[in-house]
Amino acid sequence: MNSVQIRSAERALSVGTWLIVGGAMLFSILTVTPLMERHSPKGWEWTAPILPLVVDAAVVIVVRLDSVLASLGGHGGRWPIALRWMTGAMTLALNVADSALKKDLVGAAVHAVAPLLLIVTAETGLAYRRAITTAQNARETKLKAERAEREQAATERREAQERRQREEREHAAMLAREQREHEALIAREQTAREDAARREERERAEARERAEREARERREQMREQQQAERERLEREATQRRERDRLEREQEARRQQQETAEREARERAALLAAGPVNEKLPEDKARLVVHASFGEGLPVRAAAELCGWSTGWVSARYQEHRDGTGLVLEGAS
Repeated sequence: MNSVQIRSAERALSVGTWLIVGGAMLFSILTVTPLMERHSPKGWEWTAPILPLVVDAAVVIVVRLDSVLASLGGHGGRWPIALRWMTGAMTLALNVADSALKKDLVGAAVHAVAPLLLIVTAETGLAYRRAITTAQNARETKLKAERAEREQAATERREAQERRQREEREHAAMLAREQREHEALIAREQTAREDAARREERERAEARERAEREARERREQMREQQQAERERLEREATQRRERDRLEREQEARRQQQETAEREARERAALLAAGPVNEKLPEDKARLVVHASFGEGLPVRAAAELCGWSTGWVSARYQEHRDGTGLVLEGAS
């Protein structure tokens, strides 16, 4: 049976047991209560249902706790057995007492059915639960053993697989190590060849560098000689240009001096004529005004020398101050 079937059987047993217990309790209360009313003191007839309720409560406790202990696989000892049989005997005695006192054997037999059924059901239910618990424990033990066997088999398979994988890894590692050693040997040989080639190349490069350095040094010497020659030629050319410049400056100063002397003589000649009584021609009057401005004469003196009005002379002085008079004079 699987766990679903076992739970279904336990449910059916529990429902059936409690139906029988409930029916027996109800029948017992209905049967015992009139008996207790007749045998109760006057005024205490209302206490008649208490005794059957107490006895039936003991029956409920016994049935419930026995079912719990049976489901857990435990055993309560002798006292639960004594309580179970004592409550059963009390229930039986109370139910048949009224008929027995009346010497009614048929009534006694009829009223004994429910108590006896309750006693047998309690014992049978307890036996069933213990059997179900034992079977379930055996089934769980078997399942645990099968699970342990499966786990053991899975562990062995896993260990075997790990062992194979480890052996494969070790074999692969050995092959890889041999491959690495072979590659390392080839690499060392290749490195040795490359080192020899690099050494030869380095020697050739050093020889080329020496040759290039010697050629570069020769070119550098030639370039320095050429540079020195160019610098000497440039110094000589600079000296010649400096001499030519000095000569030109001296010539320019000499010409300026001559020009200044000539202009001074011309101004002196123009101013030496003295005041005039009539206006000089405009071009000559401009020359006189220019000479007067150069000598720093006042406007009135220049007007007397050229015969023109002071306003005209002032305008010419202003032109000389602004720089336009020289241009006009040069143009005239």
